[in-house]
Amino acid sequence: MIFKSVGEGRPYPTEATARADWAQVPPRVVRLADLITVKRTLDLETLLDEHSTFFGDLFPHVVEWRGELYLEDGLHRALRTALHGRPTMHARVLVVSDKGTRVAATQGRSSR
Repeated sequence: MIFKSVGEGRPYPTEATARADWAQVPPRVVRLADLITVKRTLDLETLLDEHSTFFGDLFPHVVEWRGELYLEDGLHRALRTALHGRPTMHARVLVVSDKGTRVAATQGRSSR
């Protein structure tokens, strides 16, 4: 399996992610096998578009909550990484508390 789990929806409080300035969160390496997706479906056109990373953030957004890593945005990038045979990718990781507040942006350490 590519991901740790395939989820449906965001189990974590979303207040911090809505207010987060993702561009200020430094990217770090994460293992695909440690990620839990928050979407069950993907638009195949988005996945296969050769310019899919042209607009927007080049790094997927991951929320760390209660010790788990949730793929908030960038499912198509994660799947492209897996299709290229790579087990890791760079992502912006935002640590969120149970109360929905931003705790920190982790940097410089690999997940697990």
